[in-house]
Amino acid sequence: MALKNDEMLSAAADWENLPAEYAIPERAPSMEEAREYCRRLARSHYENFSVASWFLPAHLRQHFFNVYAYCRISDDLGDEVGDTAASLRLLDMWETELNACYEGRARHPVFVALAETVTEFEIPKHEFADLLTAFRQDQRVGRYETFDDVLGYCRYSANPVGHLVLYLGRYRDEERQRFSDYTCTALQLANFWQDVSRDYEKGRIYLPLEDLRRFGVREEAIRDGKNSAQFCEMMRFEVARTREWFTQGLPLVKKVERKLAIDIELFSRGGQEVLQAIERQGYAVLSRRPSISKARKLALVARAAVGKLR
Repeated sequence: MALKNDEMLSAAADWENLPAEYAIPERAPSMEEAREYCRRLARSHYENFSVASWFLPAHLRQHFFNVYAYCRISDDLGDEVGDTAASLRLLDMWETELNACYEGRARHPVFVALAETVTEFEIPKHEFADLLTAFRQDQRVGRYETFDDVLGYCRYSANPVGHLVLYLGRYRDEERQRFSDYTCTALQLANFWQDVSRDYEKGRIYLPLEDLRRFGVREEAIRDGKNSAQFCEMMRFEVARTREWFTQGLPLVKKVERKLAIDIELFSRGGQEVLQAIERQGYAVLSRRPSISKARKLALVARAAVGKLR
């Protein structure tokens, strides 16, 4: 019994650096309480998702909230705890709740709501579990030797999200998933190139080490924030390569229903805007984080709105 009490105290301590609402409650909420939890989390934690939800078909909106809430908390368990061992324990607990969700006995509001989504759209559990694989990898791996190694990480960190969106649209074929993988990987890569300095502060470099050697860039340059000519030329190469991945994913927009296509296009163009922001500041991402202006964001939303009216 003492061991169990110690485990309970340890688990409670692990949640301390996260919002109190993230913790797994003693009793499961009602379905409506769980739905409201996911709606609130999605609308308050990510402005772009809230905007994108305007264009979603009404019957899918709650299911997107449920999926987003799962992804949001999963990501925070890996990135916001500040302690590797604690993060790994919490991710294990989260996966235990995921298993409980598929067995009809979940207690966390995210999984209570998600159970409804999983059942209606017949979503395989591995799509959710794969994300946890990536977040665990972030706790153990801080460097990637080759671009293929980075793509292997994206296979778990980004591509499952696209698959989940397709399942909500009732698309289950390999062709659409392949196009989605190109887009989601490109979005992940754009985020990496935008956040080189932030990721380094967390002990991670997603730029392939083979590229650092090829362009004559030392890791110390990232540490010291030196946007050398060699570093900027390497970033030019990475941006160009990422654009190719966005291009390969574009056919997906024409292979899904129009309302869903608007959201896919909005996120894709948002990622491409990040690449343009990197280009506009001469690929010098270490001194200032590239960002999209409010005017550009409004232009993207306006374009999506026009598309909805057609």
